[in-house]
Amino acid sequence: MYKNYIFDLYGTLIDINTDEGSYELFEKISFLMCYRGAVYEPTNLRDRYYALIKTEQKKMQKKHPDYKFVDVHIEQVFKKLYKDKGVIITDDDAAAIMAAFRSFCTKYIKLYDGVTDLLDELKKRGKKIYLLSNAQRNFTWGEIVMTGLEKRFDGILISSDEEVSKPDPKFYDILFKRYGLKKSESIMIGNDSVTDILGAKNYGIDSLYIHQSISPPITEPLQSKYKVLDGDVFKIKGLVLGKE
Repeated sequence: MYKNYIFDLYGTLIDINTDEGSYELFEKISFLMCYRGAVYEPTNLRDRYYALIKTEQKKMQKKHPDYKFVDVHIEQVFKKLYKDKGVIITDDDAAAIMAAFRSFCTKYIKLYDGVTDLLDELKKRGKKIYLLSNAQRNFTWGEIVMTGLEKRFDGILISSDEEVSKPDPKFYDILFKRYGLKKSESIMIGNDSVTDILGAKNYGIDSLYIHQSISPPITEPLQSKYKVLDGDVFKIKGLVLGKE
């Protein structure tokens, strides 16, 4: 059927629960930052953090006026948070505080049942497997390694690296050009009806939608060729591989 299988990450392969807006999270981060001399009250830190993300998004949009959906480098946000308090940090420092932020806000993380079986079967049949994820590398790479996924992909694209995100067709196009993929031989598999499914349709490739508990609400008719509405990853194999 297909030669190339393109996966979303969170809500598709990885089940994760995070809370990036809680007072408790920013209380912990404010404690950590104060040891370097950057003193914030937790609520003010949270407000400034999200305001800086918006500022970075506007800068990135000016840098890439042809992108409809940009992504930013969150490490620049943390550098600015420290700089606002007169503290200069390195890239490694920024990566460390991002790792702390992510670990503090994560309640659990695990592969969905059936993911390993699916990926193993695809490899067994000589298929190529790619990751196309809206994510921050400093948040995400450790989780890819933690779950044992890093060696399973033939190519990995993370939105923060490329400064563009799904559903922008240009993010899909970067993947296809970098690895020489053909649209007729490829399918997108994801849990978001807009970023994964509508994005794939607008780029001109087939898709499979899988609904999980963390999937955003479906507000428009589903545009996927295949669908799994009960979150059962084991069903994907039968739909996209069949008896080939």
